[in-house]
Amino acid sequence: LAGPLGTPTHIKNYGTVVCVAGGYGAAPCYLIAKAFKEAGNKVHMVMGARTKDLIFWQDKMKDACSELFITTDDGSYGEKGFVTDVLKRLLTNGGYDLVIAIGPIPMMKFVAKTTEPFGVKTIVSLNPIMIDGTGMCGCCRVTVDGKTQFACVDGPDFDGHLVDFDELMRRNSFYRAEEEHSCRMEAALNG
Repeated sequence: LAGPLGTPTHIKNYGTVVCVAGGYGAAPCYLIAKAFKEAGNKVHMVMGARTKDLIFWQDKMKDACSELFITTDDGSYGEKGFVTDVLKRLLTNGGYDLVIAIGPIPMMKFVAKTTEPFGVKTIVSLNPIMIDGTGMCGCCRVTVDGKTQFACVDGPDFDGHLVDFDELMRRNSFYRAEEEHSCRMEAALNG
Protein backbone atom coordinates (compact mmCIF):
# COMPACT_ATOMS: atom_id res chain seq x y z
CA LEU A 1 0.00 0.00 0.00
CA ALA A 2 1.40 3.36 -1.02
CA GLY A 3 0.05 6.79 -0.42
CA PRO A 4 -0.73 9.54 -0.40
CA LEU A 5 0.68 10.06 -3.86
CA GLY A 6 1.46 13.27 -5.71
CA THR A 7 1.22 16.74 -4.29
CA PRO A 8 -1.40 18.07 -1.89
CA THR A 9 -4.11 20.47 -3.02
CA HIS A 10 -2.88 24.04 -2.64
CA ILE A 11 -5.06 25.46 0.12
CA LYS A 12 -5.09 29.21 0.73
CA ASN A 13 -7.60 32.02 0.98
CA TYR A 14 -8.68 32.60 -2.62
CA GLY A 15 -11.94 34.33 -1.68
CA THR A 16 -14.91 32.36 -2.97
CA VAL A 17 -14.38 28.77 -4.08
CA VAL A 18 -16.74 26.36 -5.81
CA CYS A 19 -16.04 22.66 -5.22
CA VAL A 20 -17.70 20.42 -7.81
CA ALA A 21 -18.07 16.79 -6.77
CA GLY A 22 -19.22 14.12 -9.15
CA GLY A 23 -20.17 10.71 -7.75
CA TYR A 24 -17.46 9.34 -5.51
CA GLY A 25 -15.50 12.56 -6.00
CA ALA A 26 -17.59 13.76 -3.04
CA ALA A 27 -15.24 12.00 -0.59
CA PRO A 28 -12.06 13.96 -1.42
CA CYS A 29 -14.13 17.08 -2.18
CA TYR A 30 -15.44 17.04 1.39
CA LEU A 31 -11.94 17.23 2.87
CA ILE A 32 -10.82 19.87 0.38
CA ALA A 33 -13.93 22.02 0.92
CA LYS A 34 -13.43 21.77 4.67
CA ALA A 35 -9.79 22.88 4.33
CA PHE A 36 -10.74 25.79 2.04
CA LYS A 37 -13.37 26.90 4.56
CA GLU A 38 -10.87 26.68 7.43
CA ALA A 39 -8.49 28.84 5.35
CA GLY A 40 -11.13 31.59 5.33
CA ASN A 41 -12.76 31.00 1.96
CA LYS A 42 -16.46 31.18 1.25
CA VAL A 43 -17.10 27.69 -0.15
CA HIS A 44 -19.96 26.59 -2.36
CA MET A 45 -20.34 22.89 -3.16
CA VAL A 46 -22.07 21.40 -6.17
CA MET A 47 -22.60 17.64 -5.80
CA GLY A 48 -23.94 15.50 -8.57
CA ALA A 49 -24.70 11.87 -9.33
CA ARG A 50 -26.79 9.83 -11.74
CA THR A 51 -29.50 9.13 -9.16
CA LYS A 52 -30.46 9.80 -5.51
CA ASP A 53 -29.03 6.47 -4.34
CA LEU A 54 -25.54 7.60 -5.36
CA ILE A 55 -25.58 10.85 -3.36
CA PHE A 56 -23.86 10.56 0.01
CA TRP A 57 -22.50 12.73 2.82
CA GLN A 58 -24.80 15.66 2.11
CA ASP A 59 -25.00 16.34 5.87
CA LYS A 60 -21.21 16.42 6.15
CA MET A 61 -21.02 18.67 3.09
CA LYS A 62 -23.31 21.22 4.72
CA ASP A 63 -20.71 21.63 7.48
CA ALA A 64 -17.85 21.96 4.99
CA CYS A 65 -19.37 24.68 2.83
CA SER A 66 -21.43 27.85 2.91
CA GLU A 67 -23.94 26.64 0.32
CA LEU A 68 -24.68 23.17 -1.01
CA PHE A 69 -26.30 22.42 -4.36
CA ILE A 70 -27.24 18.86 -5.33
CA THR A 71 -28.07 17.60 -8.81
CA THR A 72 -29.08 14.21 -10.14
CA ASP A 73 -29.17 13.28 -13.80
CA ASP A 74 -32.63 11.71 -13.39
CA GLY A 75 -34.08 14.35 -11.05
CA SER A 76 -34.64 11.89 -8.20
CA TYR A 77 -32.94 14.25 -5.71
CA GLY A 78 -32.04 17.93 -5.79
CA GLU A 79 -32.12 19.62 -9.17
CA LYS A 80 -32.57 17.56 -12.31
CA GLY A 81 -29.54 17.97 -14.54
CA PHE A 82 -25.79 18.12 -14.35
CA VAL A 83 -23.34 19.86 -12.02
CA THR A 84 -22.36 22.08 -14.95
CA ASP A 85 -25.92 23.48 -15.13
CA VAL A 86 -25.66 24.78 -11.56
CA LEU A 87 -22.04 25.84 -12.02
CA LYS A 88 -22.90 27.95 -15.08
CA ARG A 89 -25.72 29.64 -13.15
CA LEU A 90 -23.37 30.42 -10.24
CA LEU A 91 -20.64 31.75 -12.54
CA THR A 92 -23.14 33.91 -14.41
CA ASN A 93 -23.96 35.63 -11.12
CA GLY A 94 -20.22 36.21 -10.65
CA GLY A 95 -17.86 36.56 -7.73
CA TYR A 96 -15.94 33.27 -7.89
CA ASP A 97 -12.16 33.03 -7.58
CA LEU A 98 -11.52 29.29 -7.93
CA VAL A 99 -13.30 26.15 -9.05
CA ILE A 100 -12.02 22.71 -8.12
CA ALA A 101 -13.60 19.60 -9.65
CA ILE A 102 -13.25 15.99 -8.62
CA GLY A 103 -15.19 13.19 -10.27
CA PRO A 104 -15.48 11.35 -13.56
CA ILE A 105 -13.15 12.57 -16.29
CA PRO A 106 -15.97 13.65 -18.65
CA MET A 107 -17.53 15.70 -15.84
CA MET A 108 -14.23 17.44 -15.12
CA LYS A 109 -13.76 18.14 -18.83
CA PHE A 110 -17.13 19.87 -19.02
CA VAL A 111 -16.56 21.75 -15.76
CA ALA A 112 -13.38 23.19 -17.33
CA LYS A 113 -15.26 24.05 -20.53
CA THR A 114 -17.96 25.75 -18.45
CA THR A 115 -15.52 27.90 -16.47
CA GLU A 116 -13.24 28.86 -19.36
CA PRO A 117 -15.42 31.66 -20.81
CA PHE A 118 -15.70 33.16 -17.32
CA GLY A 119 -11.91 33.20 -16.84
CA VAL A 120 -12.14 31.44 -13.46
CA LYS A 121 -9.11 29.40 -12.44
CA THR A 122 -10.14 25.74 -12.51
CA ILE A 123 -8.33 22.85 -10.87
CA VAL A 124 -9.19 19.25 -11.71
CA SER A 125 -8.07 16.28 -9.67
CA LEU A 126 -7.21 13.47 -12.08
CA ASN A 127 -7.45 9.79 -11.29
CA PRO A 128 -6.17 7.91 -14.34
CA ILE A 129 -4.91 4.34 -14.18
CA MET A 130 -1.91 4.16 -11.82
CA ILE A 131 0.40 1.18 -11.41
CA ASP A 132 3.57 1.99 -9.49
CA GLY A 133 2.85 5.45 -8.05
CA THR A 134 6.37 6.70 -8.82
CA GLY A 135 5.93 8.01 -12.37
CA MET A 136 8.18 5.26 -13.75
CA CYS A 137 5.50 3.10 -15.38
CA GLY A 138 3.91 6.00 -17.26
CA CYS A 139 0.37 4.64 -17.02
CA CYS A 140 -0.96 7.80 -15.40
CA ARG A 141 0.60 10.17 -17.90
CA VAL A 142 -1.51 13.05 -19.05
CA THR A 143 -0.78 15.91 -21.41
CA VAL A 144 -1.06 19.29 -19.70
CA ASP A 145 -0.30 22.40 -21.75
CA GLY A 146 1.39 20.20 -24.37
CA LYS A 147 3.75 18.61 -21.84
CA THR A 148 3.70 15.09 -20.41
CA GLN A 149 2.88 14.99 -16.71
CA PHE A 150 2.28 12.07 -14.35
CA ALA A 151 -0.80 12.22 -12.11
CA CYS A 152 0.85 10.10 -9.40
CA VAL A 153 3.81 12.44 -8.87
CA ASP A 154 3.02 15.76 -10.61
CA GLY A 155 -0.68 15.76 -9.75
CA PRO A 156 -3.32 14.79 -9.09
CA ASP A 157 -4.33 18.47 -9.35
CA PHE A 158 -3.86 20.22 -12.69
CA ASP A 159 -5.13 23.36 -14.41
CA GLY A 160 -8.33 22.09 -16.02
CA HIS A 161 -8.03 24.53 -18.90
CA LEU A 162 -4.70 22.97 -19.94
CA VAL A 163 -5.52 19.23 -19.68
CA ASP A 164 -5.96 17.24 -22.90
CA PHE A 165 -9.12 15.48 -21.72
CA ASP A 166 -9.77 13.70 -25.02
CA GLU A 167 -6.38 12.00 -24.87
CA LEU A 168 -6.89 11.20 -21.19
CA MET A 169 -10.27 9.55 -21.87
CA ARG A 170 -8.75 7.45 -24.68
CA ARG A 171 -5.88 6.37 -22.43
CA ASN A 172 -8.25 5.51 -19.58
CA SER A 173 -10.22 3.17 -21.85
CA PHE A 174 -7.16 1.14 -22.98
CA TYR A 175 -8.01 -1.72 -20.64
CA ARG A 176 -11.80 -1.64 -21.01
CA ALA A 177 -11.98 -5.11 -22.61
CA GLU A 178 -9.87 -6.60 -19.81
CA GLU A 179 -11.95 -4.84 -17.14
CA GLU A 180 -15.19 -6.13 -18.67
CA HIS A 181 -13.74 -9.67 -18.87
CA SER A 182 -12.69 -9.48 -15.22
CA CYS A 183 -16.19 -8.33 -14.19
CA ARG A 184 -17.79 -11.18 -16.12
CA MET A 185 -15.44 -13.71 -14.51
CA GLU A 186 -16.14 -12.35 -11.04
CA ALA A 187 -19.91 -12.45 -11.67
CA ALA A 188 -19.62 -16.05 -12.89
CA LEU A 189 -17.63 -17.06 -9.78
CA ASN A 190 -20.04 -15.33 -7.41
CA GLY A 191 -22.99 -16.30 -9.41
